[in-house]
Amino acid sequence: MYSNKYTNGHRSTETVIDLRSDAVSQPTEQMRRAMANAEVGDDVFGEDPTVQKLERQCAELFGKEAALFVSSGTMGHLISIMVHCNQRGCEVIVGGSSHVYLYEQGGAATIAGVSLDIIPNNEDGTYSLDEFRSKIRGSDEIHEPTTTMAVVENTHNISGGKVVPLEWIDKLASICKSEGIKLHMDGSRVFHAAKYLNVPVSRIARDFDSLTFCLTKVCAPIGSVLLGSKDFIRQARRIRKALGGGMRQVGVLAAAGLVALREVVPKLGDDHRHTKQIAQAIYDSKSPFITVEINKVQTNICMIHLLKSEKYSAKYFVERLQKITPEELSEGITDKSGNGVVIKVCARDEWNCIRYVVYHHIDDESTELAIKKIKYCIAELN
Repeated sequence: MYSNKYTNGHRSTETVIDLRSDAVSQPTEQMRRAMANAEVGDDVFGEDPTVQKLERQCAELFGKEAALFVSSGTMGHLISIMVHCNQRGCEVIVGGSSHVYLYEQGGAATIAGVSLDIIPNNEDGTYSLDEFRSKIRGSDEIHEPTTTMAVVENTHNISGGKVVPLEWIDKLASICKSEGIKLHMDGSRVFHAAKYLNVPVSRIARDFDSLTFCLTKVCAPIGSVLLGSKDFIRQARRIRKALGGGMRQVGVLAAAGLVALREVVPKLGDDHRHTKQIAQAIYDSKSPFITVEINKVQTNICMIHLLKSEKYSAKYFVERLQKITPEELSEGITDKSGNGVVIKVCARDEWNCIRYVVYHHIDDESTELAIKKIKYCIAELN
């Protein structure tokens, strides 16, 4: 986020550009106004008109029968697992670097009592369909769990925001249908996938029994939407309540989601453009220590790769981007007001990989500032 810091009403000498995640974005002014003026009711009783409007719009947009507002993507995934895997001894197949497997505290096992079996993800976010077939286990074998569900993540975070190919999804969906396996999509950033492919999100969602997308990835402050059939959503609503997700006048949050669909989603191409501009600047630096795979940058996520060195590491570079030195100020690494520039990014590991993510508030000016600061810090290493 591009912003000046204020302390006791006085502007400090830092301009912060936060590229750690698109979920750090602030709600837009239009969202704040919509939230303040939202018509609300009790959503637990199904009486919040703003939530109803959001759910209707999402169901229509994705080509599904019904939708449900949930507090997070993690909750949406867990609910989906609990609906689809409603008997003891169920198993879900997921990618080995998927969010469901890595970053949801093993909720499938600890809360739903469902085991996860993993297949290593390929570079493009897919996994081997031959291995998928070989992992399917049926209820006829009393020693084994029953494969009940499979999960696809699109776009794929750890793969660097890669868009999962539609052809691969079609093949996986065909296998799942023939084997009676439910198919769920972690579509946290599915709108980015649709923008990249230049297809409606309904095409990507077509063969999934359920999916989630995150409103927080498109500037809304809270919330995700879970989609599926009417019967699936009926069961999901009941489980949402058990998980503590039955909120009351939640239309104040749904209102921001409606603005996101109307005003932020159509501009995701700008995020992709800014992501590529920063990546191109890193690539053009021709540093022996830092690079990006420029031809593989597709959406709003980019992975920066560092060669392992005793002197330089991902952790070091992350910390350096957050510092402002007198030397860089004298070299003009500042904004138009003379403020120093702080860049926040995430080290994916201690040594070799850094992730940055671009979102709605990263405009042309903040992109230029980010490039200026990153290029300066790379030159220091060289």
